[in-house]
Amino acid sequence: MVLVRPRNPLNIGAAARALANFGSSDLVVVAPYEPTWREARSAVGAEPLLQTARAVPKLLEAIGDCQLVIGTTTGARRHCERELISLDRFPAWLRRRKARGRVAWLFGSEKTGLSNDDLSHCHVWVRIPTASDCPSMNLGQAVAVCCYELARSALVHPNAPAIKTSPSAPANVQTLAHLLERTIHILDASSYFTPKGRQAQILKLRRFLLDLELTQHDARVLGAAVAQIEWRIAKSSARTGKPA
Repeated sequence: MVLVRPRNPLNIGAAARALANFGSSDLVVVAPYEPTWREARSAVGAEPLLQTARAVPKLLEAIGDCQLVIGTTTGARRHCERELISLDRFPAWLRRRKARGRVAWLFGSEKTGLSNDDLSHCHVWVRIPTASDCPSMNLGQAVAVCCYELARSALVHPNAPAIKTSPSAPANVQTLAHLLERTIHILDASSYFTPKGRQAQILKLRRFLLDLELTQHDARVLGAAVAQIEWRIAKSSARTGKPA
């Protein structure tokens, strides 16, 4: 479970307690707003979990070793470019996907939720089916509801070790991020991006890479092709004296 930019330490403590309630201990906090969150009084019975929770400054550091990333959102005021699945339908979606590897489930800050950039790292968006006149839940409660659904479906095993790296294993987020970074460099050199649309185009490319469901082998093959193009561009730039 990954809390992205949480603001209230009590909510972080409540989230830690929810993980402990349902047998998990893997909590990551990205750029927490409040520096005293490890002392949250709401983590009743989960104080050790809160003390050992990882704190990282950026989202990629929290999800880099994961093969599947789930984003939690109400879907309100968003143009959904991902399938938005109700939480009660999520177990069936996961069975059909036959996913394997480490899973990260993202929850956004109490004030803004997950940003579009955060959500672009997600393979699927999940919505907790709440009343339309009050769709947003308290962060700690949302984590508890999702932890319960995972425990009930028994499809995701808490604290499971990472899968062994093999050519047929799904490519993790860090591998795809590196591939995307090199692709962006090539597209910048070829003036592919429009000045005003660059960020939106990058988000679409990231989603496209996720949808390909690349294996480690696939990512290596595609990475080698991209590296060759990079080399050619650099060589041409060196010959002409123009920057790549």
